[in-house]
Amino acid sequence: MSDESLNIPASTRTPLASPRVVLPGRGAQWWSEAWRLFVAGVVPWLLIVVILVVLHVCLSLIPIVGHLASSVLTPVFVGGLMLGSRAADRGEALSVSHLFAGFSSHAGPLLVVGLLYTAFLIAILMIVAAILFMSFGAALLAQVFELQNPASAYPALGQMLYAVMVGVLLLLALILPLVMAVWFAPALVVLGGAAPWTAMKLSFSGCLKNFAPFLVYGLIGVVLAIVASIPLMLGWFVLGPVAIASVYTSYCDIFEDERREAD
Repeated sequence: MSDESLNIPASTRTPLASPRVVLPGRGAQWWSEAWRLFVAGVVPWLLIVVILVVLHVCLSLIPIVGHLASSVLTPVFVGGLMLGSRAADRGEALSVSHLFAGFSSHAGPLLVVGLLYTAFLIAILMIVAAILFMSFGAALLAQVFELQNPASAYPALGQMLYAVMVGVLLLLALILPLVMAVWFAPALVVLGGAAPWTAMKLSFSGCLKNFAPFLVYGLIGVVLAIVASIPLMLGWFVLGPVAIASVYTSYCDIFEDERREAD
């Protein structure tokens, strides 16, 4: 596939100025429509997932810098896969090259999305760590020393478990809005032509307005994740591509007019 074919036009649909609200049942349709895109190019999708996993594993081997790079680059890869999903939706051939298409067409805005996401993520982690330390720090240190005393071991472990649970809940509460802000951001950049910060605001709004369909989508996703994990995690080679394609199908449903433009 040539470089020109990777620079897919923004859309064959009409982008909406603001996200619309769809019916709850659409959450299930996003999965079925994503499956259609997957079966249209099974081999390229599988190769894309393998390459993406290998890239992230290699980056994770580099302390600190590798993890930061992985976080920053993820929206760029996702942006390319949104272009690939659009190609498959048009009946065109999906290629492994689509994984890197974001670097050639929208690298700047997608990297800004990645930088903003990473910066907010680091800030959230620091806030959670600070709150936990101020709330439980001294007590936890005392509990650690008390673990040497068998009589106080169980109460100490209980306090530590409580602190961990509070930390996890606090982390989830703060990260969820961030996930909502980046969920559609790459698609909005490469398909809708939105600026990075605008894309993140629109993404958050689209997720918030469509809580009900996302609830249906998420519940189905949990079931699919359990099923995919049973056969030695091998099912994720299928669920991974379908999940990526479902971001595209949900984007089209919420952010684009159903009316096709004339060719």
